[in-house]
Amino acid sequence: MADQSNEEKTAEGLPPLHGTALVLLTIAVAFSTFMEVLDMTIVNVAVPHIAGSLGVSASEGTWTISSYSLASAIMQPLTGWIARRFGEVKTFVFSVFLFVVFSMMCGLATSMPMLVIARLMQGAGSGPMVALSLTLLLASYPKAKQGIALALWAMTVVVAPIFGPILGGYLTDNFSWPWIFYINLPVGIAAGAITWSLLRKRETKTFQTPIDVIGLVLLVAGVGCLQFMLDNGNDHDWFSSPMITTLGLVALVCLVFLVVWELHAKHPVIDLSLFRQRNFTVGVTALSLGMFAFFGINVVFPLWLQTTLGYTATWAGLATAPVGILAFLLSPLLGRNMHRLELRAVVTFSFIMFAATSYWFSTFDSSASFSSLVLPRFVMGIAIPCFFIPLNQIYLAGLPADQIASASGLANFFRTLGSSVSTAVTVTLWQHRGILHHATLSEYVAPSNPAATQVLQGLRHGGFGQTQALGIADQLVNREALTLAVNDIFWMCTVLFVLLIPVLWFAKPPFGSAGGAVGH
Repeated sequence: MADQSNEEKTAEGLPPLHGTALVLLTIAVAFSTFMEVLDMTIVNVAVPHIAGSLGVSASEGTWTISSYSLASAIMQPLTGWIARRFGEVKTFVFSVFLFVVFSMMCGLATSMPMLVIARLMQGAGSGPMVALSLTLLLASYPKAKQGIALALWAMTVVVAPIFGPILGGYLTDNFSWPWIFYINLPVGIAAGAITWSLLRKRETKTFQTPIDVIGLVLLVAGVGCLQFMLDNGNDHDWFSSPMITTLGLVALVCLVFLVVWELHAKHPVIDLSLFRQRNFTVGVTALSLGMFAFFGINVVFPLWLQTTLGYTATWAGLATAPVGILAFLLSPLLGRNMHRLELRAVVTFSFIMFAATSYWFSTFDSSASFSSLVLPRFVMGIAIPCFFIPLNQIYLAGLPADQIASASGLANFFRTLGSSVSTAVTVTLWQHRGILHHATLSEYVAPSNPAATQVLQGLRHGGFGQTQALGIADQLVNREALTLAVNDIFWMCTVLFVLLIPVLWFAKPPFGSAGGAVGH
């Protein structure tokens, strides 16, 4: 173990943690990550309750989701700069503290503006948490066990969004919506206290770099407008709305200027030089586009179940949840054997499994039973750890310890952006394909079609008037149209997963025990 201790680059040359201290730190960091990622999805099912309680419309209620993701997306790429300025441990603990305080403020909110401001601040606090949780784990584990650290971290990031809707639905139905925020308090306080007590003497070196004001303004304006556009575009019919068009243009101009400025700034607020590393670029590209396809399935599937097949929020959650079972069981196993595996082959296997299960989903019709829908979700779980864990190692390969926070923050930003773009694109595409299929299927509801005539006659014999019979026929057509549309989305995701496979093989080994993450 002595060799590994010498290799480890902690702030004061301290050896890695072992035994109880390491277990406690892992639990604290894992739970803080779990809590942060959970909060992205836990609110989704509670939006109608929140909107009703605060006297606003359901579409205004979605501000509770978009305000959080907006602030979080802005803070993620800033993680590296903040951590260098104030130290990784202090930044992480303060981030957890802010998250806890504003979680309480969210629960106590009595009006929509109050809740939105609290969610913005909660999102800002949470931004550095996920990236720094990975950085702190890697710095505290012996090199030989860093694969397990990555696996445990990835497991919490993967499982949290799946539990979010189920836990949110349960708390909202059985208690009241503020409890979805109050549950963060004990977890956050314990996580912050444990992390500080174990790591306060292992603080990283700080650098008094000046604030890159122009870069910061461009980042906030660019990412803010982009996230707001993605969250609200669908409600405003995208670029037929002047507001969405303006937001899109502002985002484009700010982000283009941001890239140019940051590449030439003396003290950049985002370290874009990371993209000169081939493995980082390949890893982040595969992660973002893979997340786009994976998240698209996760958004459209429960929506289809609830709006088209008549599932309740709880049952839609239960149909979605089995994807977490194999992911949860396989993550530690994969992490323990990382050094023995060809990581590009592992991710290729995950993309093949994702593609196969997406194709499987694209074959379902509107009469699919609960058990037949659950089976591909269960099988898909095999692919999740094989996707997230090796990709984390690939994009961190060969980076020195002082760049891990920046790299992790930037990668998490692109992962979040992939999710946001995916939500906007897949929901819009689903609706548009639904309208197209509806128009095509409606052509068959004509007097010249014996099957349609038979159905309408049967409805009229059942005591329905002509208008009612046509209304029921329209509902049937709509149900089938939206099912065909959801099949199109799954088919699109299948194609994307297959196209991503060659991208991976541009990554260049060796990837080391933790992707060479803290190698020198």
